[in-house]
Amino acid sequence: LPPAVPGWRVGGPRGTGTWNELSHVDCLRCSRLCFVFIFSSWDETHFGKMGSYYINRTFFFDVHPPLGKMLIGLAGYLSGYDGTFPFQKPGDRYEQHNYMGMRGFCAFLGSCLVPFAYLTVLELSKSLPAALLTACILIFDTGCITLSQYILLDPILMFFLMGAVLSMVKCNACADRPFSASWWFWLSLTGVNLAGAMGVKFVGLFVVLLVGLNTIYDLWDLLGNLSLSLVMFGKHLLARVLCLILLPLALYTAVFAVHFTVLNKSGPGDGFFSSAFQSQLIGNNLHNVSIPEHLAYGSVITMKNLRMAGGYLHSHWHLYPEGVGARQQQVTAYLHKDLNNLWIIKKPDSDADPSSPVEFVRHGDIIRLEHKETSRNLHSHQHEAPLTRKHFQVTGYGINGTGDSNDFWRIEVVGRKPGKLIKVLRSQVRLTHVATGCILGSSGKTLPKWGWEQVEVTCTPYLKDTPNSLWNFEDHINPKLPNISLDVLKPSFAEILLESHMVMIRGNSGLKPKDNEVTSKPWHWPINYQGLRFSGVNETDYRVYLLGNPVVWWLNLFTIGLYLLTAISTAVALKRGVQLSSELKELSRVVLRGGGQIALGWLLHYLPFFMMGRVLYFHHYFPAMLFSSMLTGITWDTLLKFFAGFLSPSTAARRVYGGGILALVLLIMYSFYLFHPLSYGMIGPMASDPSSPMAGLRWMDSWEF
Repeated sequence: LPPAVPGWRVGGPRGTGTWNELSHVDCLRCSRLCFVFIFSSWDETHFGKMGSYYINRTFFFDVHPPLGKMLIGLAGYLSGYDGTFPFQKPGDRYEQHNYMGMRGFCAFLGSCLVPFAYLTVLELSKSLPAALLTACILIFDTGCITLSQYILLDPILMFFLMGAVLSMVKCNACADRPFSASWWFWLSLTGVNLAGAMGVKFVGLFVVLLVGLNTIYDLWDLLGNLSLSLVMFGKHLLARVLCLILLPLALYTAVFAVHFTVLNKSGPGDGFFSSAFQSQLIGNNLHNVSIPEHLAYGSVITMKNLRMAGGYLHSHWHLYPEGVGARQQQVTAYLHKDLNNLWIIKKPDSDADPSSPVEFVRHGDIIRLEHKETSRNLHSHQHEAPLTRKHFQVTGYGINGTGDSNDFWRIEVVGRKPGKLIKVLRSQVRLTHVATGCILGSSGKTLPKWGWEQVEVTCTPYLKDTPNSLWNFEDHINPKLPNISLDVLKPSFAEILLESHMVMIRGNSGLKPKDNEVTSKPWHWPINYQGLRFSGVNETDYRVYLLGNPVVWWLNLFTIGLYLLTAISTAVALKRGVQLSSELKELSRVVLRGGGQIALGWLLHYLPFFMMGRVLYFHHYFPAMLFSSMLTGITWDTLLKFFAGFLSPSTAARRVYGGGILALVLLIMYSFYLFHPLSYGMIGPMASDPSSPMAGLRWMDSWEF
């Protein structure tokens, strides 16, 4: 087998100078990013608005954890942005609003990906050319540039993700100096970055899994080291539990504590959370309110459905139309406060005597709910619901509270024993229809115009506790009962933390594409099949299109297959006991250990999307793209060294090796020269028009720039 190419060592003035030149290019790229456009684009209207909410302390809801939006808001606040830009739609001009701090912050973090990837590959491969090739790939990728020049979560997520990978690799390099200052520093920094990645988006779990698998491998290796005592192994285990589990959890929890402390004013996110949580928000109609604590017969109440953005149980004088079940009074779920949301709790067979003592409603009681405005009872029967098949219709029935046995409901509190009292705000209840055994719920489907486009309420025969079939009592009026402040019923921080995660998980699973928005499938992403319009649609618009540099992305995809073949060949050669020189043994270590870690990172950040039911977009692939870019640098560097080693004169070998690296870099730079208008903006005819200057670059029909 050929020797490795001599003379390629890490460091030295020559390598330092080359990296300095690339770092200057990266800095220029960063400064260029945030000064290009004076109008809002794509999801800036989403995350920029959330930054404004933090500055104004207005509560909102998002499907992602809060750290990324908090940092955007902080960057805006520190740079003089006052939180008044409305962020209504893409294309709105910022005018006099100071948006540069938020864009500059995201651009800076996006530019940090280059040195992070450079240092990671340098540590894994001990090869300066491999690290420089990786840096060039990221500097000249149009997709990374586009994502980094706007107010988005992606550059923040990728910053923490790459920070975690770099810290993990650096910590592994300190394995021969355990418990030294540098070892503790990199181990702790890994935990901090894991908390950051998780605090921006839930896909940060993938890098947590990567670090977890690396930690298990290291501990297993330490356990097999017979020179290491069990006491010392226990110290290694405790250090990793402290820095990689407890520290990230503490920081992640602290992020939510700050989030809920800052956002203390009522806002557009109130309705996604429980009534008990809403009572803590300044300006909410439940804030500083005093009401009776326990439900009693004769009380006037409102019931709120616990599904995300669930409405209030509602009725009105309008009837269901002909052909839609029984022609009785409509019962719906309404998202806003209204007098038609009020119901009176009564016993099934009689009204409460005003002169009789108060009788509380208990878990397991049979009750009747009478609509206050129309005096009709909440009623169900075996007619099919308007929209949801195999569910029963829910109506208002009777005259002045007099109906029939289909008006009776059993009230049950989740997790409580029969006979227990029912608390407003806190108790989660289900209403079971006595005659049919079905459960009152909200399907979440919007009724047609005859139902005033309110939400369908049904009685489901499927006896399963879901948020759709659970309710809580919000308003409560009963002159016979003493009022208490709702502060007494406020949830603990642990309850709020759990509730926020349940709401985010439900929100993620229920995501639907926006109007005219291009979604994609995971198999589209590595082949750069379809991009995403960031701004502009027409010929007269200044258009930006999210699409990876085709040469970079196709090179990365080809390299993944090439790496697989290389790794298998290397593993087979080692298994068969092939004699290798010391240089080739080092190359084998780089391929299997260094390249293996990066390949595993790519798999963990890509394959899970095939199992996701939520709507997916092209930009979801970019964390995996970082790993494939690093893998490209390692693989091509290793292969060029191997093949150049067949040439006996060292000067010829160096020329082949250096020429190969240089050819790849020049190819990447030239492709960036061709496609850079995608990131920095273009105007004029669309590329599908033969007269467009970009027409020759539309290499795939699915590209719509």
